[in-house]
Amino acid sequence: MSELTRMQDLESRVAFQEDAIDQLSSIIARQEKEIERLTHSLIHLNNRLNELSVGSEPLVDQLPPHY
Repeated sequence: MSELTRMQDLESRVAFQEDAIDQLSSIIARQEKEIERLTHSLIHLNNRLNELSVGSEPLVDQLPPHY
């Protein structure tokens, strides 16, 4: 294998690796935004659940509405 061929092969590999790194970076950024959104939703739902259960008996001890 000549020096030129080896150099071209290495340059090609680097180009593919750079593309893969860019794609992975984009995926990580999307996942980070999704995690933040889900965290905010979970906090909101937890707060709402606490609001509903303050001052009342636990839902487990309550009779269903049709009784």
